[in-house]
Amino acid sequence: MKSITTVVAALSILLAACSTTSPDVIKREDAQRMSNVIDGVVLSTRDVTVEGSQSGLGAAAGGVVGGVAGSHVGKGSGAVVGGVVGAVAGGVAGNAVERGATRESAIEILVQLKGGERRAIVQAKGTEVLNPGDQVIIITNNGTARVVKAPRS
Repeated sequence: MKSITTVVAALSILLAACSTTSPDVIKREDAQRMSNVIDGVVLSTRDVTVEGSQSGLGAAAGGVVGGVAGSHVGKGSGAVVGGVVGAVAGGVAGNAVERGATRESAIEILVQLKGGERRAIVQAKGTEVLNPGDQVIIITNNGTARVVKAPRS
């Protein structure tokens, strides 16, 4: 049973590291690529939550762990039934673990561009705190955007 707990804990850590929308984390494929930069001013911010992902990895891993654990209950057909019930329960639990582990606290930032247009961007909370009135830049690359404070001139 201890090895099952270890597997579930390792899976949770792995899933938590899989995805982020943080402005402080740049994807490897975006490094050394030219990005577009747009100047703006923060109008408002609000806390939001980015829903966790459900890739199926958590359910699959949970199903395997649950199936193995459940198959040790009883003998003969009881072990088969225990394995099936354990696999289903493990799959449901693994899916919930994945969804919870990949969920992020984020911020929705409403920015007014120099031309008067407004844009809303959701990103994970980074190290910078953005407040209404802050001069910012929106950096776009391959359909993604992040907002950071504008460098001082």
